[in-house]
Amino acid sequence: MPTFRSSDARLFYEVSGNGPDVVLLHPFPLNHNFWKPVAEQLSVSYRLVMPDLRAHGESELGDGPATMQKLAADLAALCREERITKAFFVGVSIGGYTLFEFWRRYREHVAALVLANTRASPETPESRAMRLGLADKVLREGSAGFIEEMLAKLMSPVTRSNRPDIVDAARRMMQQMSPQDIAGVQQGMADRPDSIPTLKTIDVPALVLVGEDEATGEAELMRQHIAGSRMHIISRAGHYAALEQPDEFASLLRGFLDGLPRR
Repeated sequence: MPTFRSSDARLFYEVSGNGPDVVLLHPFPLNHNFWKPVAEQLSVSYRLVMPDLRAHGESELGDGPATMQKLAADLAALCREERITKAFFVGVSIGGYTLFEFWRRYREHVAALVLANTRASPETPESRAMRLGLADKVLREGSAGFIEEMLAKLMSPVTRSNRPDIVDAARRMMQQMSPQDIAGVQQGMADRPDSIPTLKTIDVPALVLVGEDEATGEAELMRQHIAGSRMHIISRAGHYAALEQPDEFASLLRGFLDGLPRR
């Protein structure tokens, strides 16, 4: 995998395919391998750039929490590294949080947005305290218990019951993060800004995706506030819809991207 340096961290990424640039941002606490089943279906028509976000996979945490500002700056550095002037950006969960910050700071690079299994609302005092508490707990006790809780909470019951191979793949990705990495990302997400005001500023084509086993209220809020956006609910999927139902996710993504004007 190629690497680049962004401020205080060395970051890894993968590139595959040919065509217009599509940057794919994975969820916490996974890595770029999250996209492999979808990438197989898109790389024939698009050039896919898939980073390991700061502290995930092979990428370093750097100094202090992995804030959304740092993640957006990392993404801008990746665009410079790969000479990407404009691209289609897809973000799941923390990948979506990163794209809201990226839009606020570097929107000239964005030709279209896909926001999947993410939310624009800020952390509540309760959820912020929960993230900081989980960071402390992982540092004290290690990550094994945290990982099993994540798998139970974020994947569809259908996936957990019928697709142990997908559950195991997610577990292996999670296990690549150290307790320090997990804590640094939780601390960064605890302080992420409110992105609801940002939604009305988005003036590029946008697609909102969400798994049917995840609450859809946040996805509907994004659809309502982003002018001209479309929303789809992916059946038999939870927070990791692209990994759980890659064929449906890829079909929706491909249909959206194929309909966009080429630069």
